[in-house]
Amino acid sequence: MSNRVVITGLGVVSSVGIGREDFWESLIKGTSGISTVKSFDTSGHFTHNGGEVKHFEPKAFIREDHLAPLSRATQFAIAASKMAMKDADLLKGNIDRKRTGICVGTTMGSVQTSELINELIILQGKTDLSADLICQVPTHSTPAAVSKEFGISGNFMMFSTACAAGNYAIGYGFDLIQLGRSDIVLAGGADPFSRVAFTGFNQFSAVAPEKCRPFDKNRKGMMVAEGAGMLILESLEHALERKASIYAEIAGYGLSCDAQHMTLPSVEGISRCMMNAFRNAGIKKEDVDYISAHGTGTLANDKAECAAIREVFAGFHKKIPISSIKSMLGHSMGAASALEAIACALAIRNNAIPPTINYETPDPECDIDCVPNLSREHIVNIALNNSYAFGGNNASLVLKKFTG
Repeated sequence: MSNRVVITGLGVVSSVGIGREDFWESLIKGTSGISTVKSFDTSGHFTHNGGEVKHFEPKAFIREDHLAPLSRATQFAIAASKMAMKDADLLKGNIDRKRTGICVGTTMGSVQTSELINELIILQGKTDLSADLICQVPTHSTPAAVSKEFGISGNFMMFSTACAAGNYAIGYGFDLIQLGRSDIVLAGGADPFSRVAFTGFNQFSAVAPEKCRPFDKNRKGMMVAEGAGMLILESLEHALERKASIYAEIAGYGLSCDAQHMTLPSVEGISRCMMNAFRNAGIKKEDVDYISAHGTGTLANDKAECAAIREVFAGFHKKIPISSIKSMLGHSMGAASALEAIACALAIRNNAIPPTINYETPDPECDIDCVPNLSREHIVNIALNNSYAFGGNNASLVLKKFTG
C-alpha cells in the first residue's frame, strides 16, 4: 500500500506563543521569545537568557488529578496533542483508537524530573521518593501518557535522536500511514528547559550572550529553549471521508548519519540527507519554494548547512528563501523540528514566510536569502524542513500544498 499522508491538525507550546494562531502571528511579526531564565539560578553560567515557555497552565489541558505523574515535557506533549486533536476535530471520539498511533521525539525527555530527584537525594537527603515522581523518568513515559490521555492503543514510538527527533517522529508516522498500519498518527516532539542542557551548551561555548543571530557574520551561538509541537497526520482517504480541513501534504522525508563526529556537522551528511528526502518525496530540488533551516546560530552549524545548500542547490540557492525560526523561539531540542514542520505547514497554508530576526551583518560563508528581519509574502508549494543533531543524525522533511 502507498497511502497519501496529509496534516489535519496542529498543536503548539512555544516561547513565542501557545496554540497555532498565537504561534503563527508571533512568527510573522518576528517576535522574540527569548528572556532572562527563571527556571533556576544562572549566576554561575556564562549566559543568562533562554526560550522558556511563559504562561503555560497545564490545568487548562489536563485534569488536575492526572497531573501528579506527568513531567513538564509530558505536560507539554499532552497539551500540544490536545490542541492538535481539537484543531483536527478529533476530540469527539470519532476515531478508531486501535488504528491511531503516537510518535514523539525528544532530546532530554523528563530531565527536569531527574534533576529534582538528584536534588532531593543529594542535597536534602531524602529517600522516600513518591512513585509518581519515579514514573516520570523513563523517556517512553511521554508517549505512554499521551496514549492514556486519549485512550489511543495503536502503534507508539519514542525517538531520542536529539535535535532531529521531531522530524524522525513525523517521518515514522508518515511511514505508518503510508504502509496502511495506521489511519491517524499524533506526531511531533517535546522538550523541557533544563539545567543539563543549559549547562552543557554553555560549557561548549555554544550559547549566545543575548541574541541568536543565525547566518549573521557576528553570530555567537544558539539559545536553549523548550516547547512542544504535535501534528495530526492522517491518510488522505480517511481525511476526505470525514471532510477534514487539510493544511498540507507530507511528500516524504530523508535521513542520514554523518558517522563522523559527535558535535561537528558534516556537509556531506547534510547534503545526502536532503537528496534522500527529494528521492523519497519524488520531487526535484528545483521544486523547493522555501527551506526551513536548522539554523541554530552557531558558527559551525550555519556554515555547514549553507555549504550543503550551495552544493545541493548549485546555481540557484540564492533564489530560495531560507529562514530560521530558532532566531525567535530559541532551540527547543527535540521539539524544534516539529515546531518548524508546523511553521512549514502554515507557510504553505498562508503563502508567507517567517523571518530570521536579529540579522545585521552578511557572512560570505552564509550567502543565502535568509529572509532577514521581516516576514515575506511568497507562494509556497513545497517546503523543505531541515534538522540535524549531535551524533550526526540528520532528517529532512518535505511538505507540499495539497491540491486534491
